[in-house]
Amino acid sequence: MTQLLVRWAGGDNAALDALMPVVYSELRKIADAYLRRERSSHTLQPTALVNEAWLRLVRQDELQFDHRKQFYALAAQMMRRILVDHARALAADKRGGGAARTTLDAELSAGANRTIELLALDEALEQLARVSPRQAQVIELRYFAGLTVEEVGELVGVSAATVSREQKTAEAWLGHTMSASPD
Repeated sequence: MTQLLVRWAGGDNAALDALMPVVYSELRKIADAYLRRERSSHTLQPTALVNEAWLRLVRQDELQFDHRKQFYALAAQMMRRILVDHARALAADKRGGGAARTTLDAELSAGANRTIELLALDEALEQLARVSPRQAQVIELRYFAGLTVEEVGELVGVSAATVSREQKTAEAWLGHTMSASPD
């Protein structure tokens, strides 16, 4: 897989064609994990999320992969961006258009709360990235890419103990930031 990634980054389109079947099942697992955290009535399906992420990945310039974990981390980041974009679009639709207000049932209300939570998490992660880029990267790789502490350490170039410390600090910072932000 690493050889295919290197060839693709070098501009070999045949490597890109060979890569998709190799990575599809893992991308699907990442998409499933993301969507399990979303509301049950989410309009995006795992296959659509994988396909959209794949399209965004192949449009990237200046790719460089030393190993598969970097590819999966980038794919997970793309999926998170897609979900955030989707949530923002949904929130924008709910705010405008002069449509008459209607009451929502509990499930739709819970779905709206999850959309708001996703947007709040995204904003908090963006703030964290400005303060501590590595802590934001650790959270993204652990929670969104599903990498182990050891895999994150290898990818980021620090020890597993440092990853654990960074994760705990980032989780506390995110929790504080999200609880302090106005609803």
